[in-house]
Amino acid sequence: MSILKEFKEFAVKGNAVDMAVGIIVGAAFGKIISSLVADVFMPPIGVLIGGVDFSKLAITIKEAVDGAPAVTLNYGNFIQSAVDFTIIAFVIFMVVKLINKLKKTEVAPPPPEPAPTKEELLLTEIRDLLKQKN
Repeated sequence: MSILKEFKEFAVKGNAVDMAVGIIVGAAFGKIISSLVADVFMPPIGVLIGGVDFSKLAITIKEAVDGAPAVTLNYGNFIQSAVDFTIIAFVIFMVVKLINKLKKTEVAPPPPEPAPTKEELLLTEIRDLLKQKN
């Protein structure tokens, strides 16, 4: 089997296509949540704690010298990313919980046990007759 044919079979399988769609939607969803956190949630939090802009929080390790940029430890970006992650994880948790709940409600009850066949009925009758003789 040629490599191109194998690749074509792999690429058009449902799992590969579903995974690709999930990754693309997930990346877009991540951008939306990052914007929500950075542009909606963090400014009021910054105001509440004294007008702090988290994205600009940093510790200067080495000052700028002779045109070389300063070396900084940008812990504000880390705080921003941690809040992004927490919100994204919570939203994904709620979506998965909703999906699981929907799956549970859609599950059909198990079918009733089938009625005994003619052979089973006959064997049961023979068994009962043999028990009566003993």
